Amino acid sequence: MRFLPLFALCATLLPLSALAQTAPLSTYVNDNILPPQRPWHGADEALMQAGDSRWATPFEQSGGIRSPSYPDTIHWLDNLLDDSSGLEKVSLGRSPQGREIWMYIASDEDAKTPQQLQANHKPTVLVQAGIHGGEIDGKDAGMMLLRDIFQGDKRQLLEHVNLLFVPILNVDGHERSGEYNRVNQRGPVQMGWRSNSQNLNLNRDYAKADTLEIQSVLSAINRWEPQLYIDVHVTDGLDYQYDITFGYHTQKGLSPNIYQWFSQSYRPQIEQALTAAGHTPGPLVFTVDNTDLSKGLELWHPSQRYSDGYGDARHLPTVLIENHSLKPFKQRVLGTYVLLEQTLKTVGEQATRLQAAIEKDRYRYPQLLTLTWERELQPTTRDFLGVGYRIEHSAISGANVVRWDGEAKLYPQLPLFSTTKEGIQVSRPAAYYIPPQWQKVIQRLAMHGIRMETLPQATTMTLQQYHLSNPQFGQRSFEGRQRLQANAKLEKTSVTLPAGTVEIPTDQPLGDLAIMLLEPQSPDSLLQWGFFNTITNRTEYIEDYAIEPLAAQMLAQQPELKQAFALALKDPVFAADPQARLRWFYERSPYFDKQYLLYPVYRSR
Repeated sequence: MRFLPLFALCATLLPLSALAQTAPLSTYVNDNILPPQRPWHGADEALMQAGDSRWATPFEQSGGIRSPSYPDTIHWLDNLLDDSSGLEKVSLGRSPQGREIWMYIASDEDAKTPQQLQANHKPTVLVQAGIHGGEIDGKDAGMMLLRDIFQGDKRQLLEHVNLLFVPILNVDGHERSGEYNRVNQRGPVQMGWRSNSQNLNLNRDYAKADTLEIQSVLSAINRWEPQLYIDVHVTDGLDYQYDITFGYHTQKGLSPNIYQWFSQSYRPQIEQALTAAGHTPGPLVFTVDNTDLSKGLELWHPSQRYSDGYGDARHLPTVLIENHSLKPFKQRVLGTYVLLEQTLKTVGEQATRLQAAIEKDRYRYPQLLTLTWERELQPTTRDFLGVGYRIEHSAISGANVVRWDGEAKLYPQLPLFSTTKEGIQVSRPAAYYIPPQWQKVIQRLAMHGIRMETLPQATTMTLQQYHLSNPQFGQRSFEGRQRLQANAKLEKTSVTLPAGTVEIPTDQPLGDLAIMLLEPQSPDSLLQWGFFNTITNRTEYIEDYAIEPLAAQMLAQQPELKQAFALALKDPVFAADPQARLRWFYERSPYFDKQYLLYPVYRSR
């Protein structure tokens, strides 16, 4: 998919006093190489306080062009906390470089723990900013919103909903800050870095959960149990009129009832609020070819490595916000504020319907699950609010390049392709069984909150097991792992499971997530992320001097084997490879490793 996911920028290293003294800049350093900027003014500009106001955020102090550093962000929020009843904070954990990942809790009841928050029987919205350290719009919008709730006239927003706010998730990437981190984004002046301090992309880590940051998020989701999860990004790729785009999983995902709530209740109210404030909201779509819009658009169908795909699998309503990178920072931040404020209103008003949709999806237990999706052959159509462009031949690259002219242009009835055609499908097992030696896998599943039980003694059972073939490793490391793909054939087997084996029933709220993580042909399965790579190792061999006489005996004693070998020799490549010929006999001998390429996760029907 031609998805250039969401690069980002953020953070200033200036102290608050310096921010207050800094004159607003009219342009960013990269303005002279970006497409023309379309003028914008919106009613929500009135939300900004004067820079010398007591509770002006660092963003407002700078005239809407800067975002504060991590220390200045936490300092400002802590000052607000100290002066506000109902605002608390907890640490979700530490980053690889040792920085605290803070979450602020906003409730009418001054809740400090998950138990206290859940006792008020209100839905909870979890807003997360800065998963990519420079895509930081949500941080500054959230700071303004919290200020207006606790020091302004918007306290009523908490009457029917709770708010959890993570201002910066990728705190290390946020602090790798500079003016030149991101060429195709208009502000803030100083921007953070996309990946974390280990050069890992946190929004590729939800399924495998390797990073401390995502492990912190999963723990927060499990403990605080939000009803809506918002992940704020800044998008990338091409120029268009939309400034605030947002999306969620498709209708054919794992949470169809949540999708209906999003499309029928959430999106209309959010888009209405954004439009009234002067923004141009849009759906989360991508172009088939950035140099030729006539080829059409593609809907985003995320897998479980991404926040919204992960939310689909665990039936947690998840919104992926993608603010347009070519719009000015102030415009993006204010649009995010409007979206977050309306989200609190909508979730508070729609609490019963939202919870009903969640419960329906959690206990739906479909008997057939789709692991992979393909593009539908027949697209639908939709109008697209783009900008004009021309194609020029570049003397520098020797290729054709797009030149956006900044003029609004309607592209009517563009083809809209959906990746919603079922590919590989599997039946739902009653349970999975994982032997105790696979502790890293068991621990990772526990991080996701998946319920499991431990067999207290060895147990003999008739189960199903995948036999893998044609294993293919990725040509290079991806997100710190060597990915593995293989064909999989399900076979019946009788096995004695040792004491300590874990049983994972699929009739649980996270049963669908367990299936997506444990089925080997699921693109974000733990097998494909490299958790089981050692099953492809061959550690026992047979020397030529031993296999030669063994092969002769096998040919003499097994006429059917002799016929199969003669048939195999008709392949000239095989016939010309002495080692392949000897290996052919070894694999059919009683000495061959019977566990080679057997996937060590069992299924019960």
